Parts: sequence; C-alpha cells; structure tokens
Amino acid sequence: MSEEIKMSAEVERDMRTVLRGVDELLVETEFAQKLQKSRDTGVPLRIKLGMDPTAPDIHLGHTVVLTKMRQLQDLGHQVIFLIGDFTAAIGDPSGRNSTRPPLSREQIEVNAQTYYEQAAKILDPARTEIRYNSAWCDQLGARGLIKLASHYTVARIMERDDFTKRFKGGIPISVHEFLYPLLQGYDSVELKADLELGGTDQKFNLLVGRELQKEYGQAQQSVLTMPLLVGLDGVEKMSKSKNNYVGITETPDSMFGKIMSISDSLMWNYYELLSAKTLDEIETLKQAAAAGENPRNMKVALAQEIITRFHNAAAAEKALADFEARFRDGQIPEDMPEVTLPAGPLGIVAVLREAGLAPSGSEATRNIQQGGVKVDGQKVEDKALQLSAGTYVVQVGKRKFARVTIA
Repeated sequence: MSEEIKMSAEVERDMRTVLRGVDELLVETEFAQKLQKSRDTGVPLRIKLGMDPTAPDIHLGHTVVLTKMRQLQDLGHQVIFLIGDFTAAIGDPSGRNSTRPPLSREQIEVNAQTYYEQAAKILDPARTEIRYNSAWCDQLGARGLIKLASHYTVARIMERDDFTKRFKGGIPISVHEFLYPLLQGYDSVELKADLELGGTDQKFNLLVGRELQKEYGQAQQSVLTMPLLVGLDGVEKMSKSKNNYVGITETPDSMFGKIMSISDSLMWNYYELLSAKTLDEIETLKQAAAAGENPRNMKVALAQEIITRFHNAAAAEKALADFEARFRDGQIPEDMPEVTLPAGPLGIVAVLREAGLAPSGSEATRNIQQGGVKVDGQKVEDKALQLSAGTYVVQVGKRKFARVTIA
C-alpha cells in the first residue's frame, strides 16, 4: 500500500491488541494502514481463520488463534471461521515427515459438526461468519484446479521446509500434497480476506494465499501467525497425538488438574496466550510472584478462568474445592516425579511397576489388595484396573507418588 496514512491514537491502541502474543505480523505497517482505513470508512476488515476438522475436539492449543480472532472481533471486524471440510480430505502436510492418511467424508462430517459448536465458546456466534471451503472447492473441477495450479511454481512450493527435507531424505511426497497450500490460498481469494491467522507452522500456506490474491487481482491479505502452545510436558507443542493437551470439552476436574500440573515458568506463557487479562494485569501478577507470593495462586486463578470460559464459574469453584480436598493435610504433594509410559490402556499393576512405585508385580498386587493404592485420590480396589491414555496422580501408601502420563 503506497498511500501514506497517519495512524490515529485509536489505531495505535488497536495495534497493541493485535500484536499481543503474536509471533509475526506481515506486513505490520500495511496492516496498520488497513486498520486506519477501516476506522476512516467504517467498513470492517475481513479476518479469516481456517481449521480442518481432522479430529472431533478442539484443545487449548487451537484456542490461541481463536482467542486472537475474538480480540479482532471485539475491535469491530468481521471474522470468518472457515471449516476446511474439503482440504481435510487432502490433509495438511505442514510439519509432517510423511504423507497424512486421508480422512473419509464420513469422518470429516462427524468432526465438522462439533468444531463450530466448540469454537463458539470463544467467538461471538452472532458476529461470526461460518463458511465451508467445499462450497467452492467442489466446484473447481479438473479445469479449475489446473488453472489454479498454473499460478504457482514447483520451485516456490519446494521452498517449504518440510517438503525440502522429505525430498532430500528420499521420503515420498504425493502430488496431491502440493495442492493443499494452493487450495488454502484459494480460500483467501474466495473470501476476499484482509487478514489471515494461523500458527507459526502455517506461515507458508498463509503467504500462498497472499500471492494468489495478487494473481487474481485482489488486494493482498496480511498474515498473522501465533506461537504454537507448548503442551503439558513443557517440551512439545500441544497435540492430542502427543497426549499433552487440555481439551476444551474435558470435565472441569480434569482441566483443573492438568493446568495445575504445568511448570511455573510455562504458566506465564499460558497467561499471555490464553488469558483475557491485559498485559499490565499479567505483569502485576509476575511482580507479585517475584516478591514472594506463591505462584500456585496464579496457577489456580488461570485454571479457574479457563474452566469458567468453557464451563461456568460454579464449575470452576467446584473444581478448585475438589482439588484442594485431595491435597488437604498434605495427602498429595504438589511436587512429585513425572513418568511417561507407552501407549495405553495399561494395567494398574504394570503402571505401578514401570513408574517405580512398586519393585515387582507381586508387590504392586499386594499394595492394591491392602488398599494402599490410589489414582487421582480414589482408592483402587480392582487389580485388573486399566488406565487409558491420560495423566494421573498415582499414590502408593502415604509417601510414594508419581504423576504418570500414559501416551
């Protein structure tokens, strides 16, 4: 945008909101000018977020970009929640080292049914435009797809880091995977997006949309990427496949326990990316912790805020009361060994042995028979108990504890 527009105080304030927690905004000055033009004309910007329904549920990692969408919605802009029911059948190759198995139409439809219902817990449904990219992708046909592909070169597609690594490593890349970024980019053409949001792993795809808009004679969208939320393990990005996630449809007790399990340092990252508190309010909390206040209090407040958002305030209060009841009188320590075990379900005897809570299977069985084993505060009476994937506080006697994650 060559036209110089002086930024008003309102736009400067809006930009501070937009940039909160952002990894990158391309191009920042360009988007600021779009905001100013929107202010001057009263025409809201069209803000796009696309999500492929590859799983039936949304977790907190997904809500990072949804929260940013809500902030833009509250600034008065038109947000478009795009459900990629067509592109989900291809599978996003971003960050993958192998071809993603395609989903069936039936799987996609089942997953798509719940996506917006869950996203609506963050977005304002009355001010959200819901679209499905099958509406235009199904109509492209072979001729339209070939025309679309003519707007991008193989050399540009191969600039993607994951494609380059797979090609150099001799790992197969299917031709249909090249179509994914083109189709995601074409969504921006159809929607005439002014800004598209995504995680840092989506940057290439988002930039393809920007380039295709230019090819189709449209004003180019700006691109905003959000950091990938680190999972409960403090290492990998939050992912259902890595079992380090907090699902937004989980029970309040489960959500509370999982959030309380994150490290004190990771807590501040969660505050910045997930909390509705202002940056000044978060800084005040950090200063209080530095001055000696127990960070556990801040973690409790974060857990309650998140549970209130996805359930209600009463559920958040009950989750806190239940949690404190389990830890009252030193029954369960806040700090304990962390253990990750192979994919479940696993029998409780094997869990006790592998977690180092019992030296042998026979000793584990004896502890269960004597009533000395608890899982999440509940006494285990059945030695055949199976634990599915998840994170549990496992206790033997009064002093042996481990936080066990079954992947």
